Amino acid sequence: MVLDPQICPSCGDRAERPSVADGLLACGRCGHRWPFKRLPLFALTGPSGAGKSTVGPLLAQRLGERVVVLEQDVLWTGALRDDVPGHPAFRSAWLRLAAMIGQGGRPVVLCGTVAPPEFESLPERVFFADIHYLALVGEPSALRERLRARPAWREWDEPRIDEMLEFNAWLRADAAKLSPPVALFDTTHVTVEAAADHAEAWARSLLKPPSWPASG
Repeated sequence: MVLDPQICPSCGDRAERPSVADGLLACGRCGHRWPFKRLPLFALTGPSGAGKSTVGPLLAQRLGERVVVLEQDVLWTGALRDDVPGHPAFRSAWLRLAAMIGQGGRPVVLCGTVAPPEFESLPERVFFADIHYLALVGEPSALRERLRARPAWREWDEPRIDEMLEFNAWLRADAAKLSPPVALFDTTHVTVEAAADHAEAWARSLLKPPSWPASG
């Protein structure tokens, strides 16, 4: 069992702002310190319709010995489906979960729509050495067509599609200016295999040897 990294295994206090240094988590209440692997997190992001949910399973097949690939929408439910800009409760839950999974020695590739400002400002960001971002994007007309073709239960009406296309346009214009910058790959005119090849090469270029250091 891996404990929630925000909870001290000694006194049980829950840290609102966790502290990680020299490969150790530290409790601000009792001073207890315990080992912690501070691995990177890989965010496969981009607008809906660009191919994240298609590329993700292929990455799991190709990189399963090195990473754990997860779809973030499985937690888009209940109290985590908040209306606060940036959805901090949802994002924080994923960072804690990814950090717990990482204690087994394999970093997480998280597939889902996210941008650096939604992760980088959270207290749980300290659990990761780095967060690397790759956004799959597309031409607006192609994305609109893909989203219109989705099943009715997914509720892709025109206003929601327009909102997603705004996110796509923002990424294409500003990805390089973000902190950290977001790498882009346009999936409009490529095969699924080609998109998976690119995402795999991106992840492998950033993966360190299997013997991960205790801290980043």
